[in-house]
Amino acid sequence: MRYGVARRPVRDSEAQNRETSRKVGALSDLWPFVAPYRVMMAGAICALVLTACVSLVLPLAARRVIDNFNSGQVELLNQYFAAAIAIAALLAVGTGLRYALVTRLGERVVADIRMAVFGRVIGMSPAFYETTMTGEVLSRITTDTTLIQSVIGSSVSIALRNMLIFSGGFVLMMLTSAKLTGLALLIVPLVVVPILTLGRKLRRLSRENQDWIAQSSGNASEALLSVQTVQAYTHEALSRAKFDRVTEASYRSALTRIWTRAMMTVIVIFLIFSGVVGVLWIGAHDVRAGAMTTGALVQFVIYAIMVAGSVAALSEIWGELQRAAGATERLVELLHAEDRVNDPAQPVAPPATVRGEITFENVTFHYPSRPDAAALEGINLTIHPGETVAVVGPSGAGKTTIMQLMLRFYDPEQGRILLDGVDLAAMSRPAFRRSIALVAQDPVIFADTARENIRFGWPDAGNDEVVAAAQAAAAEEFILALPEGYDSPVGERGVMLSGGQKQRIAIARAILRDAPVLLLDEATSALDAESERLVQQAIETVAEGRTTIIIAHRLATVKKADRIIVMEQGQIVAQGTHDQLVAQNGLYARLARLQFTDGAADAA
Repeated sequence: MRYGVARRPVRDSEAQNRETSRKVGALSDLWPFVAPYRVMMAGAICALVLTACVSLVLPLAARRVIDNFNSGQVELLNQYFAAAIAIAALLAVGTGLRYALVTRLGERVVADIRMAVFGRVIGMSPAFYETTMTGEVLSRITTDTTLIQSVIGSSVSIALRNMLIFSGGFVLMMLTSAKLTGLALLIVPLVVVPILTLGRKLRRLSRENQDWIAQSSGNASEALLSVQTVQAYTHEALSRAKFDRVTEASYRSALTRIWTRAMMTVIVIFLIFSGVVGVLWIGAHDVRAGAMTTGALVQFVIYAIMVAGSVAALSEIWGELQRAAGATERLVELLHAEDRVNDPAQPVAPPATVRGEITFENVTFHYPSRPDAAALEGINLTIHPGETVAVVGPSGAGKTTIMQLMLRFYDPEQGRILLDGVDLAAMSRPAFRRSIALVAQDPVIFADTARENIRFGWPDAGNDEVVAAAQAAAAEEFILALPEGYDSPVGERGVMLSGGQKQRIAIARAILRDAPVLLLDEATSALDAESERLVQQAIETVAEGRTTIIIAHRLATVKKADRIIVMEQGQIVAQGTHDQLVAQNGLYARLARLQFTDGAADAA
């Protein structure tokens, strides 16, 4: 991790071209999420039209009142004022109904978007997360969807209302005074030019600002998830400085966007209202000349203000739409992100009863982030049902890659992997993964109770099954010592547990899953000698009748395996029992001497 100058978000040329060509058209990608709620949307539109129409009626009432104010017809005047109250009531009810419907629609659509995006990214293979930071994904799910909620739940309805008021008000302006309306139209080109010019720049700045926010979120997520390492190496100041630089860059980007939008608002409002004042000056002379009544001028003035206000509001909302368009693009990118690993269109069902035979046929694989270095090369291996196979070798030999391919986190470039004779790539991933239990090298513990962490292996398990699994993993003793026993919270990522305790929770989870294939990746690496002995006994018990693959650096944990596979540089270099491999005096024998004699034999 380097602590240099904050890195500007990088986007390819295709993405940049899309930004300048699609503009707010990106918002059309939200239609699939809005379409299911057509009835709610129709109700909101009806309420919106009602409030717009009622607003346009008010100037007509004002004209009648002014022109008849000195007529002496008190009853008629009272009727006009009563009508004004009724119009106000309609306006209030319509506005409240519109607010309730559009706000509900916005919340519902954003909830659906969040669920769709999360549902997509939670199923993405690890290859996706090699190039995408988790914090950036979270930023899109939270910050970007909040922008969209604001637009759907507020800005769009306000924009539509102002468009109706603009169009209706303009027509009524023409009917009131065509001369004054024609003069007002002269300022339209002056208003449109800054909206188009600055609006295009505003959209680019909005997208850039969102990219900085996502990078800031990703930076914070990375540091907080590694807070113990950061503190252990006294990198708090460096982490703060890095986060501060990215956050300041985000702020500067936002500041540029804010000033651009403010400038556009100032220009548009000044031009509009200056034009209105000039037109009114001419209208005042027409009233003095008797060419129009005072009520007609007041009516025209109100309509002019409404039209000018609607244009000003639309110019401001345009900036919101620009930001929401950028947010929509980013979310759609996640929804349409291509995964390197996909289920077939018509998956083959796994065997009704999985025996656990695993076959690697000429498997070659490179990690996407390291395309020049083969993690596995030409692997041919058959593991028989119920067999316990240990995979050993130096770091980087490809041991963990074996498990990752078995779980189909990645697909091999060449060859195939079979489960009971069926190609993993021909089945859906959830279908065959139900037959596999995994204990990873770095055990994942959730921010929940000890009981629920174990039950993660089988959500429908009862308390008795959970307890039995904990006992088999030698975990019950320390669980019962917790303040609330099995119901004790263990903290985020299990921070309240030791490394060995977390490992035993993970082993209990795998035992509870009761799958025919058991994968143990350095499952005892974090245990002390006593716990390792207890867990090893539990593994031997649970491995009976199951296909078990054990990856270990500590050879003491694999001596009793039916077969030991020795790997080096992505290839199988030897296999056999412990005694056979020691007798061969190869890589395994050298590793064994290093571990069991502390290298004394080699030194001699």
